[in-house]
Amino acid sequence: MVLIKEYRVVLPCSVEEYQVGQLFSVAEASKNETGGGEGIEVLKNEPYEKDGEKGQYTHKIYHLASKVPLFVKVFAPEGSLVFHEKAWNAYPYCRTIVTNDYMKDSFFIKIETWHKPDLGTQENVHQLDSYTWKSVAVVPIDIADRSQASASDYKPDEDPAIFKSEKTGRGPLGPNWKKELANKTDCPKMCAYKLVTVKFKWWGLQTKVENFIHEQEKRIFTNFHRQLFCWIDKWVDLTMDDIRRMEAETKKELEEMLKKGSVQGTKAADE
Repeated sequence: MVLIKEYRVVLPCSVEEYQVGQLFSVAEASKNETGGGEGIEVLKNEPYEKDGEKGQYTHKIYHLASKVPLFVKVFAPEGSLVFHEKAWNAYPYCRTIVTNDYMKDSFFIKIETWHKPDLGTQENVHQLDSYTWKSVAVVPIDIADRSQASASDYKPDEDPAIFKSEKTGRGPLGPNWKKELANKTDCPKMCAYKLVTVKFKWWGLQTKVENFIHEQEKRIFTNFHRQLFCWIDKWVDLTMDDIRRMEAETKKELEEMLKKGSVQGTKAADE
């Protein structure tokens, strides 16, 4: 058995803009989560083509010893909290799979994302069979709703309800911003439909860990997209060539940051 949820993140930007914004924000967020022997290590970042699908392939390693809850640390042996993330970005469709060498076939996280120019109104955009789709919980994420960000994660300069973009004029986002966006013709709109499948096969812990992972995915999606919007003035003028140069520089920075400094970034919710 697996636990599947679809997270829908609506944003006041176009699908084309988001492609740059997402990659910029991934690089920035990676640096915010790396240091003191923990964080993100980029092994590969290269173009791929397979079965008619073309895009960018990345392979990253996540060192997460301090970023998991205590109940996981209790049974996880030293060195086992290392995760491999392989991603195939054939934008506007992206697929990411996270695995763990210690858990082998008993664990994976699969994230499949379609980016569509709408307000999150499409049903079953991933075209699952009707039986599977009935079991999928749809979870809307409102980037302007402060209550969806935990108190420990909240930063005023990353709050879409406060931020106003100097370059685009977008924001701040009020409580009815989605309804207002639906009636606007001068502001683009899009939704990231993120289908997350979690498998954790471990007697006595399966349900607890699968639910915990989904809670963390929602937390990550919420924080990431709040940041992405509030960083729009930093990325809206960038090209894909700029992004590839930035990614190469970030890879080198992460290698150095892993070796020094202190652990930083998101900690487990129960600590």
